Amino acid sequence: MKSLAPTDENGFTLIELLIVISIIVILMGLLFPAFKGVQDQAKRTQAKNDLTQIVTAVNAFYTEYGRYPTTATTDATATYGPASSNANSAVFNELRGVSSALNTRQIVFISPPDVKDPNAPRSGIASKSTTVNGISAGPGDYVDPWGTPYNLEMDADYTNQIETNPYPDTDGSAGATPLRLGVISWSYGKDQTKGTKGGSSNFKSSDDVISWQ
Repeated sequence: MKSLAPTDENGFTLIELLIVISIIVILMGLLFPAFKGVQDQAKRTQAKNDLTQIVTAVNAFYTEYGRYPTTATTDATATYGPASSNANSAVFNELRGVSSALNTRQIVFISPPDVKDPNAPRSGIASKSTTVNGISAGPGDYVDPWGTPYNLEMDADYTNQIETNPYPDTDGSAGATPLRLGVISWSYGKDQTKGTKGGSSNFKSSDDVISWQ
């Protein structure tokens, strides 16, 4: 009569289990950077789409009202976001139909979602004041996927060009100066710094995302 006692003939030894676990850890280590790369690219794509919508909304406002959504009279003073002292909420409140100061008919030209986490705003309209890596965002600011408010600049003197390209054009990577456009918008990217963090402010070697390319 055969014994019913369990045997370990088909079981794993401790060494085999450790080998399997080691292989899994190694594979996870190899896949994680690739996964992060996919995430970063997805955020860059989202930022680029957001910038396209921003430019389209500003141009639609101009078509509707014959002016840009700003009271500024020079391109430099019609710059909004971290690149200036002007919060971008001043523009987006008009474009979203929240304010009727310039958008007198309160037409909705753009409708970004509200951020999911007010304390760590990402990809949407901020609802409270926060500071991320030294950059502030306030209520009504439109922030990018990394939590930094988008920048935008408009042709407030109506010369059919943006006089100053935000990025040095020494390498030609961010276009010429002036830019033959009525509105431009840009994101500081993952490092939340203009240009290369701790280095050049040129666009070429940075992770910044711009609307005009």
